Amino acid sequence: MASALELRHVSAGYGETVVLEDISLTLAPGEHVSMIGRNGVGKTTLLATVMGHTTLHAGEVTLGGASLNRVPVFRRALRGLGFVPQEREIFPSLSVRENLEVGARPGPWTQKRVFELFPNLAIRLSNMGHQLSGGEQQMLAIGRALLFNPRLLVMDEPTEGLAPVIVQQIGRTIERLKQDGFTILLVEQNFRFAATVADRHYIVEHGKVVDMVPNAALEASMDKLHDYLGV
Repeated sequence: MASALELRHVSAGYGETVVLEDISLTLAPGEHVSMIGRNGVGKTTLLATVMGHTTLHAGEVTLGGASLNRVPVFRRALRGLGFVPQEREIFPSLSVRENLEVGARPGPWTQKRVFELFPNLAIRLSNMGHQLSGGEQQMLAIGRALLFNPRLLVMDEPTEGLAPVIVQQIGRTIERLKQDGFTILLVEQNFRFAATVADRHYIVEHGKVVDMVPNAALEASMDKLHDYLGV
């Protein structure tokens, strides 16, 4: 069976500037994998490379065994990549309903299912994006990505700046998506949160993957993780 997502010896960056060097990683279908590392080591650039927003200098990115190297951003989305950006990037002047409708495609994920996942959105349906709390904006960003009916979800720091109760809700959401067979690539600064939702963790330093820790070995690797993360 082909990997859901694979990066093979990828070097990428912005223009002539190389940020990622010789990155290799794989996600199996239905697997949840996190990228862990200090700020500024290239984690977000890695996600941007998967989505097609960077300059690819070497290597190959594949989705379901098919190369994405020459596939433009919008066609990557059509091939099944869903993206939840760190800044959420909801439309502030559109209502919750309009934000959900703007990218919706036919498939198993409908507004009804999104409202079952996030009841707050159903209550706030007519509110504008800028009237939502940070947690509600994150729910909306996830709901919007799900309504695109992707086969792989890319999430950048989904818990950043959120209250603990919302972090717990996001965790339950990711766990439910796992039960539904979703494949997720996650960047998360909070590795204790990542431990609750991911099967494996790639450690990134200076634009390179320097280690991979299975979730079952995370507790035993805490000293090493502390060294990597500088905590």
